[in-house]
Amino acid sequence: MATRHKRRKFSGCVCEQIVYTVSSGAGLRTSKPKKPRFQTESEREEFNKKISAAKFAALVNANFGPTSFYSTLTLDADNEVHTAQEMRRIRDNYYRRLLYRYPEAKLVIVYGRGKSTNRFHLHMITDGIPVDEIGRLWGIGSVIDCKPLRKHNYYVNQNGDKVDHGQDYTALANYLHGHWRKEFGGHRWKASRNCVRPESEPATEAVREYSPQRPPVAPRGYILVEVRATQYGFLYFKYVWDPKKEVRKRPGAA
Repeated sequence: MATRHKRRKFSGCVCEQIVYTVSSGAGLRTSKPKKPRFQTESEREEFNKKISAAKFAALVNANFGPTSFYSTLTLDADNEVHTAQEMRRIRDNYYRRLLYRYPEAKLVIVYGRGKSTNRFHLHMITDGIPVDEIGRLWGIGSVIDCKPLRKHNYYVNQNGDKVDHGQDYTALANYLHGHWRKEFGGHRWKASRNCVRPESEPATEAVREYSPQRPPVAPRGYILVEVRATQYGFLYFKYVWDPKKEVRKRPGAA
C-alpha cells in the first residue's frame, strides 16, 4: 500500500514543499520522489535540466538579496577568445582574483555566448564586492548591466495577475542557467565555497489529503504563491516570505 510523504526546503525567502507517493514502509530519512520512466534520452536530458535549474535557483535564493549585484562581463577586441576552454581559463582566473581580494564574498558565475555575435561573456551575481572593484578586477573588457537585485520581484500567476514574490530570484536564476551549452562542458555554474546550502527539512508523513485546492499550511510569515500538480500525484507548493513584512535574516548572512 502506498504512503504519502511531504518535505520542505527553505532557500532564503523562498520555501518549497513537495508532497509525493512512496512505497509502503519507505523510511522518512531516505524518502524522496521516484524518478519518472523516460521513453527517450531527450526526455531524460530535459528532466535532468529541470532538476539542475531548480538546484541553481535554490542556491541563488539562499545566498543573495538586495545587497547583491548582478553583472554581465564582456571581452574587448584585444582579449576576445573563440573556444570554451579559453573562456574557462578567463573565468577561473577572474574568480580567483575576486576571492583573493574579497575572501568573504559570495559569488556565482555562468558562461554566456551572444546569439547574434557568438562572442563569449560571463554573467555573475556577487555579494560583498564593491561595484567599482568588479570592473577593476575584470580589466579585459566592459562590465555592463551591473545593478542590485530587487527587493520586490513580480511574477505572473496562472490567472494572469502579477504577484509580488519579494526576494524570490528564481526568474533571474533560470535566465542565467539557460545560458549553458554543451560546448561549455562540466558544471553549469561556478560558485564560491562559502555559499550556504538551502535548508532541507526531513520528510514527514502527509496525514492530510492535499491538493491544489487544499495546500499545506504556509510556514509562519510566508504566503503561498504557486501550486503545481502532475498526473502521477506529485504536488509542488511554493511560498515566499510575505513582502509586506520585515525580511528575516537569510541563512549564512553576516
